Amino acid sequence: MTFKIAALALAAGFALSAQAVTEVQWWHSMTAVNGEWVNDLAKEFNAKQSEYKIVPTFKGTYDESMTAAVAAFRAGNAPNILQVFEVGTATMMASKGAIVPVGKVMKDAGYKFDPKAYVSAVAGYYTAPNGEMLSFPFNSSTTIFYINKDAFKAAGIDTNKPPSTWPEVALAAAKLKASGHKCPLTIAWQGWTQLESFSAWHNVEFASKQNGLAGLDARLKIDTPLHVRHIENLANMAKQGLFVYKGRGNVPEASFVSGECAMITTSAGFYGNVAKNAKFAYQLATLPYYPDVPGAPQNTVIGGASLWVMAGKKPAEYKGVAAFFDFISSPEVQSASHKRTGYLPITTAAYQLTEKSGFYKEKPGTDIAVSQMIRKVTDKSRGIRLGNYVQIRQVEDEELEQVWSGKKSAKEALDAIVKRGNEFLDRFQKANKG
Repeated sequence: MTFKIAALALAAGFALSAQAVTEVQWWHSMTAVNGEWVNDLAKEFNAKQSEYKIVPTFKGTYDESMTAAVAAFRAGNAPNILQVFEVGTATMMASKGAIVPVGKVMKDAGYKFDPKAYVSAVAGYYTAPNGEMLSFPFNSSTTIFYINKDAFKAAGIDTNKPPSTWPEVALAAAKLKASGHKCPLTIAWQGWTQLESFSAWHNVEFASKQNGLAGLDARLKIDTPLHVRHIENLANMAKQGLFVYKGRGNVPEASFVSGECAMITTSAGFYGNVAKNAKFAYQLATLPYYPDVPGAPQNTVIGGASLWVMAGKKPAEYKGVAAFFDFISSPEVQSASHKRTGYLPITTAAYQLTEKSGFYKEKPGTDIAVSQMIRKVTDKSRGIRLGNYVQIRQVEDEELEQVWSGKKSAKEALDAIVKRGNEFLDRFQKANKG
């Protein structure tokens, strides 16, 4: 009897080991409809095969998840995959020993991995000077403009020609206010949309050294007359009730979806939320620009996040990571994700598949993010890669809030951003000299 029990236990043990699934932990910062998308991607991959199980876990905002991952790495229990927003790229690149380049992970697992298959503006941002891709582009986005067509019609504004310049935005905002609208314009991700993307869109430097892409000794350059003029214009709109500040990050997006605010500059990745929850006719449009600036509009810079593979894991887990990345980069999955969320299709094949499907004709404006990103880039518009950038974004928020509340002039705030921001850049440069 004892022998039988032992034999049965042994058999059960063999059965369990034969069915052992390698778990791959994925920490992310996606909420609401985008959180549902992340969970669905994991479910779809897990259902397609039985060797690996992707376990997605929401770890708070981008800043919070990055801080949690650093602590977890030091404690020896970091996730396999960490979603990091684009402003954390320079910091992750400098984290020697903490990450494994995605190019290496894919090649080691035997997957064909060609960075040239990815949209160049996206791949280039996450590629090291030696040509190796360091992280996997995931929810890549850019800044675009959304308008509430119903509110425009009620204010007597022609929706066939949405405002494309900042003077036109101010004019539309005045008409919306005159028609009784309490919040004509709001802005999400203010540093990203009004300073970073604004600079690239107008083909002016945000920082020296090609916005940090050409060296750690980059310093901020957003105290120019053009930057001052733009922030001054927004401050004047705020005083007149034409622009209403609704908070940091993506917090202002809720006021557009609810119909409270009629115009918003924010991420292309906001599209999924608008498509699902807006109870009014809406329109996607290009980011506004100043028509008297030579070379404008140029191109907008990448936003969103990429997936970084953490070091110190088992070989089987790396194979699981590679299998998942191969799955989510397939043209079919990429195209479906792009249609659902508004994030960019990260490969040329996915973009072509979406175009062939007729999606851009059915949903006008959904190709704007792509067309803004695939224009010819310059050294001033290629992207922004600066160290300690999470802290610099906080400085941008703090100083711009002083302007919107009338406590500082545009020039005072921008000078302060440059001074305070450069201190963070200087610190990062000194810490990463070797």
